[in-house]
Amino acid sequence: MFSDELGAGTHEPLLAGLNPEQRAAVTLPEGHALILAGAGSGKTRVLTTRIAWLLQTGRATPGGILAVTFTNKAAREMLTRLSGMLPINVRGMWIGTFHGLCNRMLRAHHKLAGLPQAFQILDQQDQLSAIKRLCKQHQVDDQRFPPKQLQQFIGSCKEEGMRPRDVPQHNPAMRRQAEIYQLYEEQCQREGVADFGELMLRSFELLRDNDPIRMHYQRRFAHILVDEFQDTNRLQYRWLKQLAGDEQNGQLRTMGSVMAVGDDDQSIYAFRGARVGNMQDFVREFDVRQTIKLEENYRSYSNILDCANALIAHNARRLGKNLRTAQGPGEPVRIFEAASDFAEAQWMVDEIRALTSAGMARQQIAVLYRSNAQSRVIESALFNAGVSYRVYGGLRFFERAEIKHALAYLRLLENVHDDTSFVRVVNFPPRGIGARTLEQLQDAARSAGCSLHDAAAQIKGAAGAKLGGFVALIEVLREQTQGQSLRAIIERMLDASGLVEHYRSDKEGEDRIENLHELVNAAESFVVQEGFGRDAVALPLDEQRGSGLTQSPVSQGLDPSQPAAGGFIDQDTGETLSPLVAFLTHAALEAGDNQAQAGQDAVQLMTVHASKGLEFDAVFIGGLEEGLFPHDNAMSDQAGLEEERRLMYVAITRARQRLYLSHAQTRMLHGQTRYNVRSRFLDELPQEALKWLTPQRAGAAQARGGAGGGFSAWSDAAPSRFGSKGEVFASPPVPPQKAQPAHGLRVGLAVFHTKFGEGKVLAIEGSGDDARAQVHFPRHGTKWLALAVAKLTVVD
Repeated sequence: MFSDELGAGTHEPLLAGLNPEQRAAVTLPEGHALILAGAGSGKTRVLTTRIAWLLQTGRATPGGILAVTFTNKAAREMLTRLSGMLPINVRGMWIGTFHGLCNRMLRAHHKLAGLPQAFQILDQQDQLSAIKRLCKQHQVDDQRFPPKQLQQFIGSCKEEGMRPRDVPQHNPAMRRQAEIYQLYEEQCQREGVADFGELMLRSFELLRDNDPIRMHYQRRFAHILVDEFQDTNRLQYRWLKQLAGDEQNGQLRTMGSVMAVGDDDQSIYAFRGARVGNMQDFVREFDVRQTIKLEENYRSYSNILDCANALIAHNARRLGKNLRTAQGPGEPVRIFEAASDFAEAQWMVDEIRALTSAGMARQQIAVLYRSNAQSRVIESALFNAGVSYRVYGGLRFFERAEIKHALAYLRLLENVHDDTSFVRVVNFPPRGIGARTLEQLQDAARSAGCSLHDAAAQIKGAAGAKLGGFVALIEVLREQTQGQSLRAIIERMLDASGLVEHYRSDKEGEDRIENLHELVNAAESFVVQEGFGRDAVALPLDEQRGSGLTQSPVSQGLDPSQPAAGGFIDQDTGETLSPLVAFLTHAALEAGDNQAQAGQDAVQLMTVHASKGLEFDAVFIGGLEEGLFPHDNAMSDQAGLEEERRLMYVAITRARQRLYLSHAQTRMLHGQTRYNVRSRFLDELPQEALKWLTPQRAGAAQARGGAGGGFSAWSDAAPSRFGSKGEVFASPPVPPQKAQPAHGLRVGLAVFHTKFGEGKVLAIEGSGDDARAQVHFPRHGTKWLALAVAKLTVVD
């Protein structure tokens, strides 16, 4: 017997060191089971030990186990651990990702699957290139149907198990997309290639439509184990059901045993198609009788876990568990309220320095943020402080593609002969200027000894007309931005270039648009920090020279360290730079080499999404404000808000020893300084586990009419500024009014605004001319309105 070969009765060492819940999960008898594995509870160890135990006790053979992971790294780790536990060859075992296992199945049955034996796999970039070829061949309007949007449409259809004939065709646009999907399928079949979505869908159809194949795998895989079950999408779950049993008359008759391991509290990938409801469907459809909760956490101290437990308890749709630890309470969770996002970043830098001085490695410190755009201020503070950092799983702010595109346009406004910038954006967003046209242009420029900009007039025909259109765009922009402030220049460029509009059609473009708006903030901050003043005019260098601004500042009676007439005097050269030139120089320097490479001792910066599966000794979570975390886009419905809360839960549980939370009273948003209400998530944490580093003021709970602390005032807060519609920008907190207000408003009243429509009063502050109200408008979101400017009418 197999168990004799491995030594029957010797399985006890495998179980050594497991806690009671882990041991129970590893030694479960046959049957379907759900393992709710909390953060830091050792689920990888449980999964691997379960496989080893099944093999060692003779309950399964290596060929009778199917284990599904979500990353190749996780699959390799599982195989490595297994080979260290048992004297078996693990190479032939079916352990891998969904796509990897589907590829293996399709290779074995390529004829039945309708694929050539040596079919090739298209990665995301290859797939996009194939779609672009298709669109060009069939004259698809790429303005109306951008290739990337088509790629996302096809991927979404496949995730839902839909072929072109299954796509609902409610309108002409949907019909056209379904037609393109059909053409794409025919092209892939003709070329013998399959994209990632096709691997999953084709494998599902193979099992669904071939009874002998399906029954073969059902008999073969007596034990199916699935890691990160909360991240499965609809098609992946249906694929697993095909392997586990047959549906007849709506009832699932299963064979073998399925063990689903996951944590519904860490389901944060709905935007990628993950469906947290799969866990509850699994319990119901597989008639799961055995559920084990792994609640002992080996990562964090109890103050951190108490915060995680209290927060996630506010979610209604969860299977429920509570993390615990034997490590003791540890340090309290520290909460800091900053006057601004710059003050928040500087506080982080000061705390990071204190931690490293106490002996903590920089690579064990992580700064997490909800939006990529937040990293810019933090990067700037770290850069200026000389603290090495690394943006995990992404690029630094000034290295991101959308920012480099925007900077290229700005460089052309300053210098039309910058060929590098010209090449970068001449066809971005797409204008139908292809590689062949660029080759012609470069040849013409070489022959004439001039820049690409100047050579454009030499290209004739349709290609020349398109190049001429781009050159004209730059010239008009240069003219329109003369004498404008740096912020106005960037805003005008973003609008005229079409960058923002281009990214609106991208499924993942929201982040890029936020980054482009953050570039406006970066410019606004730069001119203030460098002493230009917000409204400093960015004159072209030739105009500055003409005005004599590059003369010796001393000879002009000026302080050499101060800005001059819209320019800034370079301390090394004495040259006066316009704000635009100075900002472009600053951007180039910050994109330098202060970021450490992987493996070096550096502070780790990342989004909360990117942090899943990682852990650090100290974690900073910034920007805990309503509209940012939780994000504006998720606050309109309960499901979205619960996903945001799960995201916060993931962020909290990354911390081992120290957890720092922060929010800012004011934050630059789209070039304007806005007053912020602190995140409701801070009000959901247990007070006994917290240490407030600044006096508490009213948070989200009070703003919504609930209980809250008192206000703290900041002496350096900016004075109030009213927008044209009565919106308040950069206004400091005003003490709560005590007397009956003259405006007659109170929390809970329905009001009407001439632009924003009907809304509900959430909070009121100040008196007289300083009075303002926070009002939620269903169609326009939550706004602070100055009551002296915004005439609100009470709705009966």
